Amino acid sequence: MKSAVDMSDIRPAAVAGTWYSADAGELAGEVDEYLDAASTTPPVAGLVALIAPHAGLMYSGPVAGHAYRQLRDRHVETVVVVGPSHFVTFDGVALWAHGAFESPLGAAKVDEAFAAELLAASPIVLEDTRPHRREHSLEMQLPFLRRVAPEARIVPLLVGHQTDATARELGKALGDIARGKTALLIASTDLSHYEDAMTAHRLDGVVLEHVRQFDPDGLQSSLQKYPHHACGGGAAVAVMRAAQALGATRSAVLRYGDSGDVSGDKSSVVGYMAAALSSL
Repeated sequence: MKSAVDMSDIRPAAVAGTWYSADAGELAGEVDEYLDAASTTPPVAGLVALIAPHAGLMYSGPVAGHAYRQLRDRHVETVVVVGPSHFVTFDGVALWAHGAFESPLGAAKVDEAFAAELLAASPIVLEDTRPHRREHSLEMQLPFLRRVAPEARIVPLLVGHQTDATARELGKALGDIARGKTALLIASTDLSHYEDAMTAHRLDGVVLEHVRQFDPDGLQSSLQKYPHHACGGGAAVAVMRAAQALGATRSAVLRYGDSGDVSGDKSSVVGYMAAALSSL
């Protein structure tokens, strides 16, 4: 295992100061406001996984807060975060297996033991830091994770080509390895992009219904017909399948919104969803 002080293992924050505040106090205050605003969302019993958005914090934060509110007062040792690769194309899944992800709210350490098990369990999971360097889909989860689960270690996974085979294999591997551990799965995905609000709500409604029905196969089929339903749909399918393998039987959409709720511009929006998958 590599040394914990090897700086090559530290993933610098890529979008701090642009997509969210680089000031720790300001960032903590903003995240806490989103969490507090979600106080009317009841706790989900038997929580296994969450689905949360990954846009700029001021836009997606009000929705993401409803997902991460579920982690307040819960003990979680490992958080597996699965998101799409926006900038680098590749087959399979890229894992950052060592070290930590920097954050203004403190570094999130990688669960290196879990990562090693995952590498050994599945040939589609490869240790590859290259796609992670610029990627925001995982980084945008850290402001919330550092507030609600600061002691938890992370397993950062980026999905390349979001195929059915990749989602199935990753879902199976995560289900096998997370079983018996105090772990939570998180899928990072935004929904439709740059449609008018009425069109976006129609497209997003397809994803929301598949999630409500806990139907990963249906979601995968819809994404194959029209990939623009979601940018991280493959991550959501993989996490849904892993959650089912871990005993989850229920799914709830906690909040839906779009960027126009914040900007006021409903002519071109990005859709956001917060959801919880549970066993009770």
